Parts: sequence; structure tokens; C-alpha cells
Amino acid sequence: MNIQVRDHRNCGVEMATKAVLRWTDAFMYDRICAKDRDYDGRFLTGVLTTGIYCLPSCPARKPKLENVRFFKSEAEAIAFGLRPCRRCRPELYYRGEDWDRSLFDGLLTRLRADPADFPDIGNLAKTAGISATKLNDLVRDHAHLTPAALLRRERISAICRQLLETDKRVVDIALAAGFDGEATLHRHFRTATGLTPSAYRALRDRPAFVLELPRGYRATDALAYHGRDPAGPAERLTAGNRFSKALVVEETPVILHIAFVGTTAQCHVESARRLSATAIASVHRTVIRMLGLSTDAGGFESRAIHDPAIARLIQGRRGMRVPLATSSFEALAWAIIGQQINLGFATALRRALIELAGHPIGNGTDMRAHPSAAEVAQLDPQDLTRLRFSRSKAEYLIDMARLAASGQLPLEELEAGSAKRAEAVLLGIRGLGPWTANYTMMRGFGFADAVPVGDVVLSNGLQRFHLLENRPDAQGTATLMAPFAPHRSLATCHFWASLKDAV
Repeated sequence: MNIQVRDHRNCGVEMATKAVLRWTDAFMYDRICAKDRDYDGRFLTGVLTTGIYCLPSCPARKPKLENVRFFKSEAEAIAFGLRPCRRCRPELYYRGEDWDRSLFDGLLTRLRADPADFPDIGNLAKTAGISATKLNDLVRDHAHLTPAALLRRERISAICRQLLETDKRVVDIALAAGFDGEATLHRHFRTATGLTPSAYRALRDRPAFVLELPRGYRATDALAYHGRDPAGPAERLTAGNRFSKALVVEETPVILHIAFVGTTAQCHVESARRLSATAIASVHRTVIRMLGLSTDAGGFESRAIHDPAIARLIQGRRGMRVPLATSSFEALAWAIIGQQINLGFATALRRALIELAGHPIGNGTDMRAHPSAAEVAQLDPQDLTRLRFSRSKAEYLIDMARLAASGQLPLEELEAGSAKRAEAVLLGIRGLGPWTANYTMMRGFGFADAVPVGDVVLSNGLQRFHLLENRPDAQGTATLMAPFAPHRSLATCHFWASLKDAV
């Protein structure tokens, strides 16, 4: 078979050399058995028994040689009647899309379909067709997690669904999800959700729950973030470490009340009508977001033992986490509103937006929920310029809301997928620069290694921390934050807090 050498970096375009090699089927079969990525773009493997075509590096189990046919181009494979493999995604490769991202997306899809298929990290790596080291890099780059943390997260998510939807025994659910027993499940489940499995299942019957907070949890951080506008209509802080948040859950306006009592967060949902189990579970996820309970504070702080810079940064603030906005849209809206203006003015604009377009809660309260993308999409830029929004800021916010409401900007999908894809999509939208994109990834999507480069307060914090003569620019900020990877979101919060502590 004559195979023209292809430039695998240019999606199958012929290399200038125009050299032609004569490769035997046995040679190419050897390359696909080795999962050799150097031959991606040089030929394709057609699997006659399944009707698919694959890249040479495809991680799937290899067919017998007699069931294989080789093709020199994607057009030939398609003309033969084959469809692209869902594991290695050759059609993405030939369109020039990121191979690693496609690999991560495929692995995540399989993991979510059945976490029990992956009993350990070695199995994850084997399924992906890569080494354990490459798997660690892949998951860190795209999920900002370790492979073990990703596997644990997806197992817990699957168990949460089972607890709500079935009456199966907890031990059976644990084993089916890949845990080795009920005791192991309890430990990891409580860490991830703040509840025991039985307490989580009880969400089906009552609109209240009590979260067990991690040791050393700092409630002041969550209170400060969500209570940054004392006059805001969507949040209310009261004495005694309590606050309330107006929400719309499954089209029902509610008020979420959270009280920090000892080592617990006591949560109650006030609603005019009975909420479904899925609605209460949604509120529970919102609380986890708002309190920053998905933050790996322990992983970052453990590095302080061997890293004097981290030890100095976190001194006096151990237990700090990254509280998130109640939704990715709320975080993105705040990021757009807060671009290039001071905090006080940004807070006033946010308040005006909520009063204009926010959903009224009713039932005797003047609180309003932050408007959804669909509600902001209905506005005209003049509606916002009357409220002191600049024309460009009003247009950016409404345009972004229309993209989100129409599904062209799939915020929930971006939040649940690859961090690299999320950043690329956000940066491709008019009006969203690196600061806005990374702030949204940090406060909206909950990615652990985002840096809002260009943030003035972060730059000031770095200048003070490193005793610099001048405040670092964007490139300098990125360079100085690099040693804190893969925990740069949390490190950013520490730098912000360091300036407040110095006052």
C-alpha cells in the first residue's frame, strides 16, 4: 500500500517533502498495537467488524489483523462506509482540534457513564491508552484535579443520583459505584457533601439539612464574599453568622437560609410550595458551591511543609477556601460588571441589575433572586445605560446573556468539562478578556487553577508579598503565580486577603 507522509501537526496536509513510503500492513498493524502517536495523520485504521476508523494511537483494544483495513486519508475511510471512532475522535484530529482535550472529553464521558468500570487509576490510564504520568498531566490540565480526585468526584455524583432515585441499600450502591465498602463510602461522601449517605437520601422528604464543616473551616470568608453588598436585594446578612440568599429553583422562588453553628452549617429552604427531591438536591449543591466546600484546601496547605513561600502566604489563614457564586451565569455577570471599575461602583451596578431584572421572591419579602440569562437577555442596552452602565458594558452583558440563554454559550456544559475548553470558549466571546474568563472559571465554574491575570488587587498582593519595587504587569503576574499551580485559585484568594489583613 502506498502511503504519503502527512504532517500530523497540520491535520493531514501533505508534507513538503512529498516522500512516499511503502509500508506493509504488518508494519502499520505493529504501529497501531504500539498506539504510536507519531503516525497519527499518516494513515487510518479501518475496523471492519465494528465499522469505524481510528487513529494509530487509539487507546481501544486492537482488532485482529484480518479485521483491519488501512486508509491513507479520512476521505477514503468515509467513502468505504466507516464512521469515526468515539474513543480517539479522528474527525476532531483532522479538523485540527486539540487531541488531548478530545482524549479527556472521551475519558470523562466513559467515567460518568459507569464509574464502576474504573476500579483504580491504573485502569483509567489503561483505558485512555496513556501512562500514569500522562494521565496525571491530562487530568490536571483539563479538570484541575488529580486522577484520584476526579474518579472520586464522579463516583460520589453517581451515588447521589442513586440515593435520590432508588431505595437500594447504601452498601450495594457503594459497591456498584466502585467503592470497596460502606465505610470507605461514608468517609469520602461526608467529605464531598457534608452529609452521610442516609442524610443525603433524607433530602427527598424535607427542605432542611445540616452540613458537617471541615476542620478549621472559616465561615467569615463565605460571609464576606456573599455579603459584600449589605444593601443588595439577593443576599441578606444577619447577626450571629447567618445569611439568606434568594434563589429560583425549578422555576420556584425560594429563600435559602444558612446559619453557621459550631462546626456545622444549618440550612433551610423557605418556599411557598413543596419542593421536589431534585430541587432540594440542587439547593444542596448550591450550598456546597457557596461555602467553597469543593476546594482542596488541605492539598494546598500540605505543600507548606516543604514550601516556605506557601507557608508564609497562608499564615494566619489556614482553612481558607474559594466560595463560588450560586451559578456560573451569576459569576460571569459579576465579572463583566466589575471590569475596570472600582468595587463600590460595581456593587451598585449589580444591585441595580437585580432590582431591574431579578425574580421577585414574594411571600412578604422584598428580596429578589439574581436574574437568569434569559431574563437579562430580554433587556435592551438602554435599560442598563439608564442605570449608569456604560454602553459597551451593557452590550457585552446582554450579548453574553443572549448567548447563554440560546445555548450558544453552554455554561453548565463548560463547568462540567475541560478547563482548557472553557477558557478558549470564553476568550472567544466579544468583551471577555483573560481577567473576565479566569474570574468566571474560578468563581463560576469552580476550577482550582485559574488566575485572573490583570487583577489589580492580585498584582498589589504579589508586589507586597515579594517586596517588589513596581507592581507586576500581566506577564509578571502569571510568572509569579506559576509556582502555586495547581492551586492558583486558592492562592489568589490568599493574596487578596493578605492586603485586607495588612490594613
